[in-house]
Amino acid sequence: MGSKQKETIEGLIEKVKDFCPEHDTDIIKLAYDFAKNAHEGQFRKSGEPYIVHPLAAAHILADMRIDPVIITATLLHDVPEDTEVTLEEIEENFGAEIASLVRGITKLGKLKYRGVERYIENLRKMFVAMAEDIRCMIIKFADRIHNLRTLGALPPQKAYRIALESLEIYAPIAGRLGMEWMKSELQDLSFKYVYPKEYGRIKQLREAKITGKEKYYSEVREQAETALKDAGVNIISVGGRNKRLYSFYQKLMRKNNEVNKVHDLIALRVIVPTVADCYATLGILHKLWKPMIGRFKDYIAQPKPNGYRSLHTTVFAENRQIVEFQIRTQEMDDEAQYGIAAHWHYDENGAHIPRREVAWAQELARIQKDVLNKLSDLEAIKIDFLETRIFVFTPKGDVIDLPEGSTPVDFAYHIHTEVGNTCTGSIVNDKMQSLDTELKNGDVIEILVDKHRKGPNEDWIKFVKTSTAKSHIRSYQKQRRLPKWLKSVLPGK
Repeated sequence: MGSKQKETIEGLIEKVKDFCPEHDTDIIKLAYDFAKNAHEGQFRKSGEPYIVHPLAAAHILADMRIDPVIITATLLHDVPEDTEVTLEEIEENFGAEIASLVRGITKLGKLKYRGVERYIENLRKMFVAMAEDIRCMIIKFADRIHNLRTLGALPPQKAYRIALESLEIYAPIAGRLGMEWMKSELQDLSFKYVYPKEYGRIKQLREAKITGKEKYYSEVREQAETALKDAGVNIISVGGRNKRLYSFYQKLMRKNNEVNKVHDLIALRVIVPTVADCYATLGILHKLWKPMIGRFKDYIAQPKPNGYRSLHTTVFAENRQIVEFQIRTQEMDDEAQYGIAAHWHYDENGAHIPRREVAWAQELARIQKDVLNKLSDLEAIKIDFLETRIFVFTPKGDVIDLPEGSTPVDFAYHIHTEVGNTCTGSIVNDKMQSLDTELKNGDVIEILVDKHRKGPNEDWIKFVKTSTAKSHIRSYQKQRRLPKWLKSVLPGK
């Protein structure tokens, strides 16, 4: 996504007309002229006129086929903060909706602090903006992506700070909102500035692994297409996708740098019309090639909490080489790429259909509650919210979303304080496991409890991961240390 040639207002209008022919594009041209006049005489560190930046951010969203109202607001997003023009003037000229979006972005604005305070202030502002209008975040991500693409013009120290903030705050939030493309773009663009040596190494490693494989993957793709067509399955598309650099780096870290254990460096993605076609495709691929045990994931029956749906399977294809397939419908693919932004995404037919509104609203409310409650404790936020997540299940099939490295005790406290306090053992995938076992994606966990147990084992603090589990264990430790006479007079004791 994203065009590399010089981006113009004419090009932007053409893109919008392509996916939304009925939209009045005059307002986009007016917004551009208005912003250009307002920013007249302002230049970026690269020496380019300032208008280049909002225009490039608007192009990023047009490439995603995002609602033209959001694109118009993107052109105006820096006007009230960086020029003499007021929000009132924007409202007079462009109406209340666009002014409200620009107001939301302006609130995200400049940050006063440095260090940890800056980090927390940034998060607080982002969550308030998200609560008021999630579209502000879509604009903010586009704004940040263009800033990262042009970081080379900034002094190294400032470039590093912006990249680190993007990697630690912006990318994880995009991920939690299911916006895979934006998350990956934020990560890869930041990676180069935050870990330059690792970036170079990973880039070379990926190229070495992929080079020469194109022909092989093209043959596998053709075989898959032929088998599906012969079986009467309609195919929308079968395409390849290379694993993104930062994602590859994270996976290598988890696999102790053993590159041969990363099987999804290239994956083939099959897009079909219906859910029934997804499962039919899976059956045909498994008939054609032997599936790898333990590598099948059904995120259609059990979607990830951020709404992601797809079937994943890994097979031994020609010459016993390992190939991963992802199988999904067009709607699932749009949601996987754009996440919450899929509500404002126009499909290939120019249709604009809000999708699964309620699930998103609930997820967003939960994220806000979790994070705003913990905003003074940076480590808790980093672990509970901004780290890689795993998805595990209760025996009834409910999805529980935990940070990577969580244990059955973290799971127990996530279910209920009482379950955590009285837990004595765990059954993971029908096998008894110790309470310090590290849980993995897709595990099914049952917690064994003893109602007579007084409270948690104080040693659990050494291995639990979530702040919820830690705070309950610590509060129990403090309670234990109180003198008996004080315990007897405390409420509820």
